[in-house]
Amino acid sequence: MRIVVAHNRYREAQPSGENTIVDAEIAQLTAAGVEVLPFLRSSDEIPTMSKAAKALLPISPIWAPQAQHDLDRLLVEHRPDVLHLHNPYPLLSPWVVRTAHKRGVPVVQTVHNYRQVCSSGLYFRDGVICQDCRGRALGVPAIVHRCYRDSRAQSALMATTLAVHRPTWKSVDRFIALTTAVADHLRDYGIPDERIVVKPNGIPDPGTPAPLGDGFLYLARLSPEKGLGLLLDAWRRHPDGSLGPLRIAGDGELRHLAEAAAAERADVTYLGSLDRAGVRAAVEASAVIVAASTWHDVLPTVILEAMASGRPVLGTALGGIPYLVGADAPREPAGTGPAAVATATPGVGSVPLPHGVKPGEAGWVVAPEPAALAAALPVARAGAAALAPAARARYEHTFHPDVLTKRLIDVYASLR
Repeated sequence: MRIVVAHNRYREAQPSGENTIVDAEIAQLTAAGVEVLPFLRSSDEIPTMSKAAKALLPISPIWAPQAQHDLDRLLVEHRPDVLHLHNPYPLLSPWVVRTAHKRGVPVVQTVHNYRQVCSSGLYFRDGVICQDCRGRALGVPAIVHRCYRDSRAQSALMATTLAVHRPTWKSVDRFIALTTAVADHLRDYGIPDERIVVKPNGIPDPGTPAPLGDGFLYLARLSPEKGLGLLLDAWRRHPDGSLGPLRIAGDGELRHLAEAAAAERADVTYLGSLDRAGVRAAVEASAVIVAASTWHDVLPTVILEAMASGRPVLGTALGGIPYLVGADAPREPAGTGPAAVATATPGVGSVPLPHGVKPGEAGWVVAPEPAALAAALPVARAGAAALAPAARARYEHTFHPDVLTKRLIDVYASLR
């Protein structure tokens, strides 16, 4: 089987989980015997482009002529079975779908965000969830509010791109939705069920989990939609030291909040930005991982890190988080499957949970409100040890690369 993987890499200065996932998926497919032809561009190329190429940049999200020429040549030369598209912006353009179809090559797209509808891709604006552009032929609110790169001109270009390429997206042969929430988004956009497959991302198996540490770890980009302010508001409702330590890792515009909390309380530590070894050490030192997003977060990789390491997750009930934690479907009967471990968890089963706290196979989800998160923190601390085996089991059954690579190959095979 021969697959073209097309992806516009995000800038290296802007750490991207999507870049990491694409690289890992290429490696996993290659290891499984699939011939992968990477068709990659990077936004880091833009500063070194010629003046002529830069002059065409404004139209490249709609139609990137050089990319279409190069892709067409690749398709003719190698005759692949499928083109698998990830991010097309700005140097590939959704037009690659049309180029592939012109050569009779079916297209799969992994949907990493909400950019079929939303110019920013987040459904989030000015600190709150925003879906003002849903159902509109042209996303005028995105232009008014400068949703793309804080520029009215660039927002107008992206809104126009989304309008022009609505038929393009609706011609994609198969969409891979990372979670059930993304599948719902695609259905709302008008994609029929038979062209949607729910297949999450995975991460490499780190091996047998280390014994649980203590306290909580928040590992995320320190930006408003990731919920650091929500977490700190909830944390401050408990006496200093009563919940064990809170470790905060990451960097971004809200770094000052992390630094202020660490200076204010003895139970808060700010770790800064971590490399892979640092992330592993921080996860192992903790008992619970917190994903406090205040937007419809598609698939926070930190939740996969947590489950792979046998750490339960306390998350907000938004976007893909309930799906990842296993809180978006009926639980299995007591005594069967990974969920059986959770029945012994404080706050699950015989012991009532605080209002707004919902259990899942691998953790808990709560409303994105300070009171609800504050009520869930002691529940999660008390229940971490009992739920840790279920978290690891959910990773092995649902998010392990061996499982996911087979499912992806099955998607390709269905289109050959």
